[in-house]
Amino acid sequence: MSRLLIVHHTPSPHCQEMFEAVVAGATDPEIEGVEVVRKAALEVTATDFLEADGYLLGTPANLGYISGALKHAFDCAYYQILDSTKGRPFGAYFHGNQGTEGAEKALTAITTGLGWVKSAEYVVVSEKPIKDDREKCWELGATVAAQLMG
Repeated sequence: MSRLLIVHHTPSPHCQEMFEAVVAGATDPEIEGVEVVRKAALEVTATDFLEADGYLLGTPANLGYISGALKHAFDCAYYQILDSTKGRPFGAYFHGNQGTEGAEKALTAITTGLGWVKSAEYVVVSEKPIKDDREKCWELGATVAAQLMG
């Protein structure tokens, strides 16, 4: 069985809506053979990254950057996972009221350094998520999870 790790920092109701939609897509009954593990960014460990076959990352974009919690997760695990997770698929979602360009650039730099493969377009939401935003989050979760099906 493949394992999909969802690492998220969900401090707001808007981020929570996006997270729930991503989880719903990743756990759709039509996706078989994929275990979905959810970890808050401040709780995830290098072992969690190593045991996963793919990743979904969720963060608010505060002050033009990824959350400190998600940055901390990578700071603590980066060198331990660097050589062992190359080529693994990932996707990401961002919520930002003041723009997400800096956060997107930062996450792209981190995942490029790790050698991960972006397997779906980033989902970016400003303001309160609307139905279309939640559907894009659902599709993100389902897309990355489906890529891990045996």
